Amino acid sequence: MERKKALVTGASRGIGRAIAIELAKNGYDIYAVCKSSVQILNSLCCELENEYGIRAQAIQADVADAGSIDFLFEQISDVDVVINNAGISYIGLLTDMSEEEWHTVMDTNLNSLFFICRKAVPFMLQKRKGKIINISSVWGNVGASMEVAYSASKGGMNAFTKALAKELAPSNIQVNAIACGVIDTEMNHGFNEEERAALCEEIPADRFGQTTEVAALVMQLIQGNEYLTGQIITLDGGWT
Repeated sequence: MERKKALVTGASRGIGRAIAIELAKNGYDIYAVCKSSVQILNSLCCELENEYGIRAQAIQADVADAGSIDFLFEQISDVDVVINNAGISYIGLLTDMSEEEWHTVMDTNLNSLFFICRKAVPFMLQKRKGKIINISSVWGNVGASMEVAYSASKGGMNAFTKALAKELAPSNIQVNAIACGVIDTEMNHGFNEEERAALCEEIPADRFGQTTEVAALVMQLIQGNEYLTGQIITLDGGWT
């Protein structure tokens, strides 16, 4: 029996890495994508192949660039699951943000969904089956001061998720998003101990979330109810 294939962007670290590992544990072949950390990604793919007996291919591609995504899909023969995880943040006043910085956030966090899904969906339509999961943020739901561009990109991701889910539901393809709260990743390692403690006090669960918890929810969505689609599922320890 041929193994199912999953594409994971931003797979070299953090949430993407945890998701790639979880998928491999469950028997998926992996297309692991990153923009620059190719050596780290190659090492991960070797580990996954040796540990779980699956095939894992590391591919360098910039999700913010349509031509780079065309190159990516030239190397893909089929795909059953797409995890749009790659993302960047910008922290600062909107008035201090340059046009280039704004476009970089939007291209990476939002336009990438269009570039990737446009290429991946035809594979799923042929089989009338597939899963697309977008890794979003609670700031896409409620917005964050000093993170206007990031919040706007994730809000756009949420709307993209709901609209594409409606478009693909007749073809038995489910599209959902996970709105993450504070997850213990490199993106949040800029906090000092005092700031981390203060933030934890705001979270009812009294801790940061773990990347493995996001990965576990991804797997639940992949394996779960096919009637569940178009949902933005919040994973934030009761914070928002």
